[in-house]
Amino acid sequence: MNVLVLGGSGFIGRALLEQLQRAGHRATVPTRRPHACRALTQWPAVTVVGGDVLGTPGLLERLLPGHDAVVNLIAVLQGNEARFEQLHVQWPHRLGGACVAAGVPRLVHVSALGVAGEAGALPSRYLRSKARGELTLHALAGLQLTVLRPSVVFGAGDRFLKLFAALQALAPVMPLAGADARFQPVWVGDVAEALLRCLQWSDSIGQTYELAGPETFTLRELVALAGRLSGHPRPILALPAALATLQALFLECLPGEPMMSRDNLASMRVPNVASGTLPGLRELGIAPTALAPVAAGYLAGGDARRLDAYRARR
Repeated sequence: MNVLVLGGSGFIGRALLEQLQRAGHRATVPTRRPHACRALTQWPAVTVVGGDVLGTPGLLERLLPGHDAVVNLIAVLQGNEARFEQLHVQWPHRLGGACVAAGVPRLVHVSALGVAGEAGALPSRYLRSKARGELTLHALAGLQLTVLRPSVVFGAGDRFLKLFAALQALAPVMPLAGADARFQPVWVGDVAEALLRCLQWSDSIGQTYELAGPETFTLRELVALAGRLSGHPRPILALPAALATLQALFLECLPGEPMMSRDNLASMRVPNVASGTLPGLRELGIAPTALAPVAAGYLAGGDARRLDAYRARR
């Protein structure tokens, strides 16, 4: 296959490109920062194209011909209503329409756990926009669509467990908002394998898959695990709702992308776990990977050998 991977320079995208390369497929990755993506050129079957598919008129339409399928990984965790609407609703609608018009109707779209049900009833801008994005794609005639809904994704290079490990290396105590929020973390390697199998299996067309790991954790448990595996365990102070909101508001006011926002807090009111009513990794022939053995490989001083050995056993 020749696959157009949108958002391919990110965390999940890099894992997918490795899987595509190993399986003998080719991939095209458009990016606004080709100079920052030189590492992707280590794979001969990956072509990096400079350009902004979101902002350059006609670029997407020029890229689509000659491809067999498209993977959409473009998304943000932080933003205002307009930003979420642009990237999670308007962009998928435009992409799906362009795919059908170009005769490349096969699209695998990555959404998020927690978007089931009525979009308007969801508590955060992020979740509502993700839900509307799915709806707009399902409404497009002629699109061969598969939707993947992953839980929080972990792995070497993640910005989740590594962030909490780094914070505990600096702070004597961890004040934590949303400490009782529930997650079912999924390994980035399993997400990439799921994407590959969906691309290869025509039976996945029309399906929505929930991608979740084998274990459910509270945020408090995940933060404690990150501290323990990195060698910097710290006491965790669960913040009450009012203080959690104040903390998120303070972080929003800092320069750059916030570590936590009030919209993130609202999202955590919805358990980030599989519903059990939709197919998942096992239906794709993938045994979900446990978190601790993999996380130990990249949190414990960057011991890559343990991670490589674990991956080899799989």
